[in-house]
Amino acid sequence: MNLYFEKKLANNYTSPPQKIRILTEDWVGRQAYCPNCGYLKINKYENNKPVADFFCSNCKEEYELKSKKTRIGTKIVDGAYHTMIERLRSANNPNFFFLNYDFDKLSVLNFFVIPKHFFVPNVIEKRKVLSQKARRAGWVGCNILLRGMPESGKIFYVKNGKNEEKSKVLESWQKTLFLRKEKEVNAKGWLLDIMNCIEKIGKKDFSLEEFYVFENFLSKLHPDNKHVKEKIRQQLQVLRDCNYLEFVQKGKYQLK
Repeated sequence: MNLYFEKKLANNYTSPPQKIRILTEDWVGRQAYCPNCGYLKINKYENNKPVADFFCSNCKEEYELKSKKTRIGTKIVDGAYHTMIERLRSANNPNFFFLNYDFDKLSVLNFFVIPKHFFVPNVIEKRKVLSQKARRAGWVGCNILLRGMPESGKIFYVKNGKNEEKSKVLESWQKTLFLRKEKEVNAKGWLLDIMNCIEKIGKKDFSLEEFYVFENFLSKLHPDNKHVKEKIRQQLQVLRDCNYLEFVQKGKYQLK
């Protein structure tokens, strides 16, 4: 992927936000490929499409783009809170592209995609209601909490200014598609929390006893569940059946 923007496209714009919107959208349209099917080009929707910015004409996956000059941290500002929550429950919720750029060099530093099946209500933070003095008084926005997502959900095309292999991108995407089969929000939330905890262990091989360290943490996330250890074993079994984990021997697991 060529990591530089087409500078001349922004010549007719004076506003920095307008310039960067034109440049980043053009770059994604020229350089990004579909992580789902590998199709070499994704298409841009007409402006003001309410659901997404881009789509793949081959497999019909949809993508919304979020660009940021500073490094993408633990949260990203998004639109209306209630609209976002409704989208999470709909069939046409898009995947998200996140692009971090160098404004001086007009180049891409980091570019990754988070598949839509990683978005559940608990990673959407409600912002404060706008005051009565604001132009949109009473409006409630939201933030996307990236810290609440497993790292396996952040699939990099470009990381720290370097391209990742396309085969790695496609493989990473396919690895978690099983989450789309889980339609019940709470059940999907449990799987994502378990995946997060596996990553916190920090190694591919782990034991059930090591995982039980997260019992209190998971209890706080799911206060209505009074049988957390049993739930942990059940969810590890689900991840094994989905080929995300391998059962090595009694009480021993390995991350694939």
